[in-house]
Formats: sequence, structure tokens, C-alpha cells
Amino acid sequence: MPLFSTIFIFMVCLSVFTHFWLSIRQIKHVKQHRDKTPEAFSKKITLDEHQKAADYTIAKEKLGNFELLLGTTLLFIWTLGGGLELLDQFVRTYQLNPLYAGVIFILLMGFISSIIDMPLGLYNTFVLEEKFGFNRTTLKVWFIDLIKQSMLGLVIGIPLIMVILWLMSSAGEFWWVYAWAVWMAFGFLMMWAYPAFIAPIFNKFTELEDESLKKRIEQLMIRCGFLSKGILVMDGSKRSSHGNAYFTGLGNNKQIVFFDNLLDSLDEEEVEAVLAHELGHFKKKHIVKRLISMTFITFAGFAMLGWLMQQQWFYNGLGMTTPSIYAALVLFSIASPAFTFFLSPISAMISRKHEFEADDFAAEQADANKLIEALVKLYKENANTLTPDPLHSAYYDSHPPASVRIAHLNRT
Repeated sequence: MPLFSTIFIFMVCLSVFTHFWLSIRQIKHVKQHRDKTPEAFSKKITLDEHQKAADYTIAKEKLGNFELLLGTTLLFIWTLGGGLELLDQFVRTYQLNPLYAGVIFILLMGFISSIIDMPLGLYNTFVLEEKFGFNRTTLKVWFIDLIKQSMLGLVIGIPLIMVILWLMSSAGEFWWVYAWAVWMAFGFLMMWAYPAFIAPIFNKFTELEDESLKKRIEQLMIRCGFLSKGILVMDGSKRSSHGNAYFTGLGNNKQIVFFDNLLDSLDEEEVEAVLAHELGHFKKKHIVKRLISMTFITFAGFAMLGWLMQQQWFYNGLGMTTPSIYAALVLFSIASPAFTFFLSPISAMISRKHEFEADDFAAEQADANKLIEALVKLYKENANTLTPDPLHSAYYDSHPPASVRIAHLNRT
């Protein structure tokens, strides 16, 4: 067996083992604390609601473990099991231009993967989410969304794939610099295009009609020096009872979007506090910092791909005999997560630090107690566990645990 195959198997198994070890800790810890609501939340969240969150967390964890087992099995089938090699041989029988062969190879792999993943998507929506009372979509809407996503993927993805593959084959030794620039430009283009053209394909967006709330939000934005193109309400309740709010767009094209069910569950002061938290991410330059870090990470990734595609052992070690630009791109995409899995705690730690900073900003611009009340409502309505395993949370969670976050806000 090639040395790189051994290294690949070891890294995949190590990442899977780490995930399952942390998952077992999470399930055990949540079960141990299932029968008593934490003291800090006992007046706001009933025992039944706390137990529902525990059961929901455990159910999601078990489904995630099954998805990981399936994904790992498919990864080995695609690579060392010869799946990509067979697919490559099939495409090569048509003797197409390498650029078109690469596009067809990638599309076929994506199609096969999506078919395999479809039952789990259906189970997650119509069994797990339905069981805990969160699903509000129908089978018809689910499949229509799937068709829309697929069509968008083709319309947007095919030109991008063709440009990247063309650069890989024709732009010389430093093709990866140009490909990285194209990738970043594409990312910024999508940030601009998403609110204007893509999101409305799936959801209905309307201007916020509550004049009192709108005035409160506008005053908050003036205090924070924030410019927004609009305050929109999205019909999120059409698909799920999970509430949310987010910013989207770039520059003066930024928009504030509230899920309709979020507005239904929070009062004006609570909405203001939640929005102040989101504004905190902008005022503390978290978005810029994340974009800068992503720029460097993708630059390093393309540089690594530029080197690996020239190494025969890279292809052989992952089950392919014939080097090609499209094989290098696919192999790098599916194999790299096994080698970057252990960077997750660093990303999570930085994200949690940003959340604390955004909370501090919100406490300055709005009522910290109202942010606490809003968070508790969201924990309850989204069935977020109040008692995650500390190590599991430190490894994965982008937000601080509920008890830690509330205690931090109480100290402000």
C-alpha cells in the first residue's frame, strides 16, 4: 500500500475517532443533566422544555454520527475503493476535450453523491424535525427547493468549474494564484448577488411594517453609525419554526433580515438587543477579520493544490492511476477535511470570542437584560441544550454555552 494511502487512512480514522469520542461525551453529559433545568434558567424554561432540548440534541447527535459513518464509507469507496477511478475511466471512453471531461466528471460525482444523501435529508426534515415540532414544510416544497438548488448549482457552478479547470491547465506554473483570485472574486460576487437575486427564489421578503419597531431599529442604527439598504422580514415559518436574524450584502447594499417567527416571539426591546448584537459583529470588524482569514486560508489551499497536482503519489495514494487536473481538484476537495479537522477548535474559539465581544457591544447599545431574555426565548424555542459537554462545545460550538453566555452578560 502506498505511504500516502496509509497516512490518509490514519488521518480519516483519527478524525472519525475524535468525533465519536466527543459525541459520546456530549450524549452522556446531556443525559446526565436531563432531569433538572439549570438553576439560572429554571424560572424561564420548564423541565419539559429542558428535556425536549436534551432529547433533540441527542437525536441530532445520533443522526450526525450516522451521517459521518456513511460519509466516511463513501469517502473510502470513492478513493481507495476505486469509485473515482471507475468514473474517470467511464468519462475517458468518450474521448472528450479535457475541460469538458472534467466538468462531466465533477457533475456526475456530485449527482451520485446528492442521490445518496437525499434519504438523510428527507429523514432530517420529515422525521427528526417533525418529531420535535419544528418542521413546517411539505414534501412538495422540499422537492421544489431541491430542484431550485440543483438548477442554481448548475447555472452558477458550471461556469466557475470551467474557469478553474481552464486556469489549472492553461495559466502556467502559478495558475493557482489566478484561480484563487477568481474564487475570491466569485465569493464577493455571491455576497452581493445573494440578497438581490438568489434568496428571493426560495423565500418571500417584505419590508418591516411595524412602524414602532422600525423606528426603534432605525434609531439603533443611527447610534451605531450603521447604514442599511432596508429592514426585511422573511417568511421563515414557511419551512421551519426555528427563528433567526441576519445581515446580508456588502457595503451600502447591506440588509437586515428577520425571520417572521422571530418577530412573533420577541418584544421590541428584545429585537433591538438581538440586532445590537449583530451590529456588534460589524462594529468590531468581525466580518472583515473573517474575510481576511478566509482569504489567507483559501490562498494556502490553492497553493497546496498547485503542488499536489504535480505529485504522482497524490493520485496513487487516493486510488487513481491517471493524473488529471479535474482528478486533482476532486481528490483535494474530498480528502483535505481529514487533514484540517483538527483546526476546528481554533475556529470555534475565535468565533466564541467574537460572540462575547458582540454581546458586550449590545449591552452598551441596548438593555443587556433584554438580550438575556431574548436569548433564553431563543434557546427554548430552538430547543438548544442548556447543558452541553464542555469539551464537545469547545471543539465545535461557534457560540458560547448558554450558561456561560448568560453569566457573561450578567457581569456587564
